[in-house]
Amino acid sequence: MVLLAAAVCTKAGKAIVSRQFVEMTRTRIEGLLAAFPKLMNTGKQHTFVETESVRYVYQPMEKLYMVLITTKNSNILEDLETLRLFSRVIPEYCRALEENEISEHCFDLIFAFDEIVALGYRENVNLAQIRTFTEMDSHEEKVFRAVRETQEREAKAEMRRKAKELQQARRDAERQGKKAPGFGGFGSSAVSGGSTAAMITETIIETDKPKVAPAPARPSGPSKALKLGAKGKEVDNFVDKLKSEGETIMSSNMGKRTSEATKVHAPPINMERSHSALWSALQLILFPQTVVNCWPSESGNGCDVNIEYELQEDNLELNDVVITIPLPSGVGAPVIGEIDGEYRHDSRRNTLEWCLPVIDAKNKSGSLEFSIPGQPNDFFPVQVSFISKKNYCNIQVTKVTQVDGNSPVRFSTETTFLVDKYEIL
Repeated sequence: MVLLAAAVCTKAGKAIVSRQFVEMTRTRIEGLLAAFPKLMNTGKQHTFVETESVRYVYQPMEKLYMVLITTKNSNILEDLETLRLFSRVIPEYCRALEENEISEHCFDLIFAFDEIVALGYRENVNLAQIRTFTEMDSHEEKVFRAVRETQEREAKAEMRRKAKELQQARRDAERQGKKAPGFGGFGSSAVSGGSTAAMITETIIETDKPKVAPAPARPSGPSKALKLGAKGKEVDNFVDKLKSEGETIMSSNMGKRTSEATKVHAPPINMERSHSALWSALQLILFPQTVVNCWPSESGNGCDVNIEYELQEDNLELNDVVITIPLPSGVGAPVIGEIDGEYRHDSRRNTLEWCLPVIDAKNKSGSLEFSIPGQPNDFFPVQVSFISKKNYCNIQVTKVTQVDGNSPVRFSTETTFLVDKYEIL
């Protein structure tokens, strides 16, 4: 047999799907199918029609026809057997024998037709083999995918193991009093130990000077305590005495004031402001309270990212912690694996926010794992923000007194511990 074409058409001869197995123009196949309904004779029970050049072998399928166009010298029995196989293939891919359903699965039908006939001659295949061939299911491909998935799981396990080893080594080094390997990056806020010590020394020296120098000038300044608590005559006598004795009185006064300042337990107001600013500036440099590690590893279809945190100080309690991880643009949402806490995906900013309500001694560590297409450098810098009602050294104001008289003053305090900039580069 020589099969010229196989087509599914309407009763009016309109082609829905047509597959030509020999070289044939579109105009010719459309003309042959358009002439097919006119050649059918309803008075006969035959399922084939012949013309001067071709033979039509057909089978009705509700409102459609399955038509094979063959040469006139082909074996009619083989043509009918092939027609039955074509008719059985169509319901395998189409749920209903309707024009819209046939058009939707047209490519699946064409692939199946190619498995039945090659170069005009029928292949020795059955319906089950056609289904297997069109699915293109490969045992070798399944084995390859299984091996790749196993390698990815092993790589993830190795990544977690190395991360835990590094964290354990850092904790052991801190217990032994050695310098830790590093805290994962503090952006522009991180400085070396030597420069930090120098900064502290210089700042403390500068804050010691105001304790001595302003002391002699306090009586002549606009101090409300002096105006309210002293008489005018006593002030004049004190000023005259200072003018007569000059430098001698000033130097002895400075020595006396310095010795008195060292004995006073409550620091002056200006010294409190200086120490408060110094502590707020240095707590981020010297005492990294939370360590965050980011471990991206490349996989077959992107990156597997593992992020972990660990609280270094048990007495701290961090609230509303948000760890923001940048994501590659145009790749969709990440696939979240294991997570402690909650997460938010911001598709506009291309970020993943890991939200933790509280980090304290009971919740010292946690991890987040997700997968997404990209490169390891796409997930940096990681930003960390939090707020705490406890300061790092647990310093509290117990009493406030006036400078003169040491009388107590009513006061209230509000402690806020937060970061200005915390990045893992």
